[in-house]
Amino acid sequence: MFLGFHFAARSDVGLIRSNNQDSAYAGPHLLVVADGMGGAAGGDIASSIAVGRLAALDGESHGSDEALDELKEAIADAHAEIVGRAQNDPELSGLGTTVTALLRAGSTLSMAHIGDSRAYLLRDGELDQVTTDHSFVQHLVDTGRISAADAEHHPKRSMLLRVLGDVDADVPVDISVRETREGDRWMLCSDGLSGVVSRDTLHKTLQEVEDPADCADALVSLALAAGAPDNVTCVVADVVDIDSVEDHVGPSTSTQIVGAAARDRHRPSAGGSSAAAKAARLSAPEESDDDEEPSRWERLWPKLRAWGLPIVALLVVAGGAWGAYAWTQNQYYVGEYDGRVAIYRGIPQELPLVDLHTLVELSTVELGDLPQYQQERIESTIRAGSLEDAFGVVDALEAEA
Repeated sequence: MFLGFHFAARSDVGLIRSNNQDSAYAGPHLLVVADGMGGAAGGDIASSIAVGRLAALDGESHGSDEALDELKEAIADAHAEIVGRAQNDPELSGLGTTVTALLRAGSTLSMAHIGDSRAYLLRDGELDQVTTDHSFVQHLVDTGRISAADAEHHPKRSMLLRVLGDVDADVPVDISVRETREGDRWMLCSDGLSGVVSRDTLHKTLQEVEDPADCADALVSLALAAGAPDNVTCVVADVVDIDSVEDHVGPSTSTQIVGAAARDRHRPSAGGSSAAAKAARLSAPEESDDDEEPSRWERLWPKLRAWGLPIVALLVVAGGAWGAYAWTQNQYYVGEYDGRVAIYRGIPQELPLVDLHTLVELSTVELGDLPQYQQERIESTIRAGSLEDAFGVVDALEAEA
């Protein structure tokens, strides 16, 4: 018996997003789903890099012993390339991607997983989620802080703890080796499917729709009917005996690449004119077209913002400081200078490098000739509303002396 895959890959932009940042690959020996992130022209690049690096593994050249190491190496190369792209282009800062991949070698499957894309296995009628999400919400479930049911509707269920790219450091990827059995059905998907279609519905569809291509189409349609707020991508693959492949209707042997890696991120959603699509667009916030060629102003704005905002803030502070200083120069007070009563313009405070007061008039009144309480008043300074008022204070003190 010689086992192989009978497979199909599908990807749809969904009903809300303007471009597809998912990528998927399905071939005779390799299945991959990658869900990119990172904003305009970021997520699609990251997921495409991951699929491109992994696609080279789809062949007979590796044995079962080497497959796992080759899978690890391809994942590490994808991570390094994504990080390098982000470092060379500041506008791509933060780009990354999830990856869930199955590499068949003989009768074994090597699996790599990071992020919240998932792999499900339908075996003997039972559906198991083989991967564990690397997400904040899954961490809450694992530590017993919330239930799995609560996790499905948690507002932070999309917050990921691990992805390829994003940071210039080695990231831990879940690696495992699994048995291949004839009759197994594998389904890999992005969270655009698993996040909106219930596990029971996934189970029912995978069990009842026999052909992988029809099944993949049905799964995408279910996500679209549920509103598809994110890109929807899935790969469905049956493990079959190649020697008896004639017993299968139209087995797939040609490689299939879908999503951003296939350069179809602009392709409209298959549910674009449906009632669900219209309802989704009415309730969704407006989203700019990330793939539209940016104008010169849009390209310059990030740089202008980086330099301009600090300068504006500095000008505001400087303007405020100048306004405060100008106000002080319209104030007057009576104080002491060299043992005599004097008139000053400004305020009696001290600041480094800035003179907030200037001597305007030095009177003939000696401080020692005044009563003690007046001496204390002058030492504390006597505020005056104008220069004329200040002269009036000095005249009164002179008469009292």
